[in-house]
Amino acid sequence: MDERAKVARSVGRTTIIANTVLTLVKLLAGIFSRSGAMISDAVHSASDVLSTVIVLIGVRLASKEADREHPFGHERYESVAAIVLAVILFSTGLLIGVEGLRKIVSREELSVPGPLALAAAVVSIIVKEVMYRYTARAAKAIDSDALMADAWHHRSDALSSVGALVGIGGAMLGFRYLDPAASIVISVFVLKAAVDIFRDASEKTIDTSADEKTEAAIIEAVSAVEGVKHIDLLLTREFGSRIYVELEIAVDGEMPLREAHAIAEAAHDKVESAFPQVKHVFVHVNPAQG
Repeated sequence: MDERAKVARSVGRTTIIANTVLTLVKLLAGIFSRSGAMISDAVHSASDVLSTVIVLIGVRLASKEADREHPFGHERYESVAAIVLAVILFSTGLLIGVEGLRKIVSREELSVPGPLALAAAVVSIIVKEVMYRYTARAAKAIDSDALMADAWHHRSDALSSVGALVGIGGAMLGFRYLDPAASIVISVFVLKAAVDIFRDASEKTIDTSADEKTEAAIIEAVSAVEGVKHIDLLLTREFGSRIYVELEIAVDGEMPLREAHAIAEAAHDKVESAFPQVKHVFVHVNPAQG
């Protein structure tokens, strides 16, 4: 198992334990305090446990070495995991919103939540924000899309707990329909997070180019290599969390092939050393015109 998979597994284990405990706390608080918003929030936290398991599977598969059937590697498994996560998250948000809307439309008699639900909401906001920062920091360190998607799942849960806090507090003050209304607000946060995750992961399965800033930095780095007259072509494509680069560089057309090859090798090594997210670099040499 490579270093990326080890980091993801360590983060995953920590967040699974924290989410399991938090789900039980929210669920019990929601049941005993008769708060639909808190129970909805507990369901959201439960989905976080499943999402983290999916992320761990995706990162582990993505870390596998290239083989005969997959000569370019398995990095796109991370994007697949993120897409699956987005679908689960969207379904969860939809169910939460429909249930909150049903309670409002049916005008059923709603109970007033107890202070236990209010306390659980506060605890949830703090814990989930800490989990978001912890997971996001690890995702950036290993450049993992799936782990970053999981981090945003934690952040959406923190935001949903803010909605639950407002709804529960309002219901305790006499505005009973604020509790199911909070469930609808929660669903909006969850649905938005799902759509954002799905869009980002989908783009990385269709050979989208790297961002303009990264491409400009690659051009600058290669242009600084001694012997490179100019860059004729730069093509990049994202493959999961990694980037493939194709370069055409112009060198002195009169120099020996061995020297031209050495310049191409220097350009290749420069890109791979300066940009850790780059997995493969192909360099073609053209004779400079004029």
